[in-house]
Amino acid sequence: MLGKPIAHSLSPVIHTAGYAAAGLTGWSYTRIECAASELPALVAGLGPEWAGLSVTMPGKEAALEVAADASPVAVAVGAANTLVRRPDGSWYADNTDVGGMVRVLTDAGVGAGAAMTVLGAGGTARAALAAAARLACSSVTVVARRPEAVDELRTVAGALGVALTAAGWADAPRHLVADVVVSTVPKGVADSLAEAVTWRPGGVFFDALYDPWPTPLATSALAAGLRVVSGLDLLLAQAVGQFEQFTGVVAPVEAMRAALRSATRSDFLS
Repeated sequence: MLGKPIAHSLSPVIHTAGYAAAGLTGWSYTRIECAASELPALVAGLGPEWAGLSVTMPGKEAALEVAADASPVAVAVGAANTLVRRPDGSWYADNTDVGGMVRVLTDAGVGAGAAMTVLGAGGTARAALAAAARLACSSVTVVARRPEAVDELRTVAGALGVALTAAGWADAPRHLVADVVVSTVPKGVADSLAEAVTWRPGGVFFDALYDPWPTPLATSALAAGLRVVSGLDLLLAQAVGQFEQFTGVVAPVEAMRAALRSATRSDFLS
């Protein structure tokens, strides 16, 4: 796994548990601290024993650039969290954050025609737009503190065929009545909204954070009876996609989930 900082990552816990449960005794998963500028040289120097790489911030755009080929969704989003070694030695880039988000939202009951609100306009918001496209959401509203950040998302939305509506942060409470709300902002940013929101009954709230958990906004959504999913759910789901691409083996999801739950002492993993 490549990224910086990376010592806190739980991905080794998930993947290592998967290898053990699947009987892949010759497989290992490790962390390598790597800045975006260092990624091309590091990847170029890896031997044939490397089957794949997980890439976290700040290297997701650089990962896309070093690949000889990439999935359409990684190209549209402009970022890759997964590099898979091909038989000719080249690298294939994908973004399993998108598939992971689709999985957790589908499992939470989000279906075609849902109206989505996204809080934030950074990298995770890109994945949310791609998930909205796959889920055939009827509308997507992005609420951000900086209008220029939303402008940067418009190219991504266009590539995905998503009609994006922008809203300012001051108007956030009235946009949280959507069928599904996805929060991609850093910890603390959305806390004050918990006192101002009126949730849609039967809605879904997904918060990409998992530390601290639950966030004030997640607590508010739970109290209102919404289905709530966390960043831990996404962490597991995107790892499952990577595991299967790296190994060619169906992921032992329950073993991977149990390892993550044990490592975090969390009862809130779906």
